[in-house]
Amino acid sequence: MTDSNKPYSNTRATFAIAKASLRSILRSPSAVVFSLAFPLVFIIVFANIGNRAITADVGVAKTCDTANDFYRGLKTHQVANLITDQSTADMESNLSKGNLAAIIDIKKSNVPPYITVNTRYSTASGDKGNIFRMILTNIAYNANKPAQVGPSPIVELHEATIKGREYKYIDFLLPGMLGFSLLSSGVFGTAFVFISLRLTLVIKRFFATPVKKYSIVLGEAIARLVFSWIGALFIIMVGHYFFGFTLIHGATTVINMLILSALGLIVFMGFGFIISGIAKNESAVPPIANIVTLPQFLLSGTFFATTAFPSWLQGISNILPLTYLNTAMRNVAFEGASLGSVLPQLSILGIWFIVVYAVAVKTFKWE
Repeated sequence: MTDSNKPYSNTRATFAIAKASLRSILRSPSAVVFSLAFPLVFIIVFANIGNRAITADVGVAKTCDTANDFYRGLKTHQVANLITDQSTADMESNLSKGNLAAIIDIKKSNVPPYITVNTRYSTASGDKGNIFRMILTNIAYNANKPAQVGPSPIVELHEATIKGREYKYIDFLLPGMLGFSLLSSGVFGTAFVFISLRLTLVIKRFFATPVKKYSIVLGEAIARLVFSWIGALFIIMVGHYFFGFTLIHGATTVINMLILSALGLIVFMGFGFIISGIAKNESAVPPIANIVTLPQFLLSGTFFATTAFPSWLQGISNILPLTYLNTAMRNVAFEGASLGSVLPQLSILGIWFIVVYAVAVKTFKWE
């Protein structure tokens, strides 16, 4: 029995709702599957096959002479993927991380050797660097065949190796899996919960009590945030201890990733509020939610870099909120970036927050 003289506390009501909602989430098989099992399965599968790619991305220096037969022959090679649209700074960074197999700079001369190929590799390049080295050697050998009777070769190869930090596929994959988990939890979880509460008249019963509307929303948000933090911490620890996921600053990096997870979840919950408002019943939620989530799963750099897409598709990728959350996560985890350093990504998420919740206010229904 409650004390009638004790003033009603919406703070206690908020945490009571959060506690009940968290219990409901933990008892939901679909929540556990989408937030924990699916990302973990993807990590196990892709972590074991991701390093077996047979293409070698190669940066082309801005000073490289591309109007020669050697470059044209290299350009037609199926394994070598020549990248010309990155800045010098980006190429240097990607080389040191092993994202690029090498950087080439071809010089042309009027005296032998007529073509000098300066190539820089990184200790992080691994097998891809060796693959590209063999490609260059083979092309140079074929080019020098006519000159074998002469004293000087037509093509001469020069190479150097810089020290880099290995950027494993798990370092790319795991932040994408976190984004996958947060987007699933924020969109599907929120939409299903609020449409169910509305259709079963639970919210209507809430209105017969002193509880405020914001307590209902805030309680659900707290529950989903706690659950998502548990899932994120689980995924990070499994990735780090079993697959070597890089946490450049240890516990500080983990905390920063959890903060980013919270910000991302808040944005994605806005989509869930919109869907719960426009869906007529629970069966209408999955089709609408998939319209929101599937393009982001596929186009936001979850499984592979968006640079692999054609330019028109990259334009679409660059407006999706999950793209910026994934980028911020990767910068924090591997680069050791602070939260202040990922402000450009957080600013885009902030814009999405304003837009999504402006729409949610218009579409969300309590009854």
